[in-house]
Amino acid sequence: MNNEKIDLQKLCAEHKDALVSFELPEEQAQFTALPKEVLETREGQFPVVITKDDYPVGFFILHTTERVKEFTENPTAMLLTALSITFSQQGKGYAWKGMALLQPFLKKEFPHCSELVLAVNRRNIAAQKLYEKAGFQDTGRRIMGKKGEQYIYSYIIER
Repeated sequence: MNNEKIDLQKLCAEHKDALVSFELPEEQAQFTALPKEVLETREGQFPVVITKDDYPVGFFILHTTERVKEFTENPTAMLLTALSITFSQQGKGYAWKGMALLQPFLKKEFPHCSELVLAVNRRNIAAQKLYEKAGFQDTGRRIMGKKGEQYIYSYIIER
């Protein structure tokens, strides 16, 4: 039986060394940002670490910045960006397990949040499948991003 503990944690100093060593193959790196590229956040950005037994295996950023308005008119929505699982830990279900923890994490850490939105590249089929399995819905909205057409997904936070 697998007793590993998967958790979502707000970024802390102890996570940084592991996060800056994250690696992704080019076919994945084109769709996201490595943690070392986005660790320096600004107001309204909240880095979150997916941990396995308290060791970082994944990363993403939650936003309450003006960027959220590009994806939804909901004033209590947050935006999820820069999701990655370091290459050496891929294929073990950590991305899905991390996304499955969003409801309790958001209820605790961001009780005002009623919706999570994100953009996923139309060519990034693996990410689309992950988000849909985790409960995100394709809104049918499309925007053009730096790397092409982006599908807008929404995840409603149950109260």
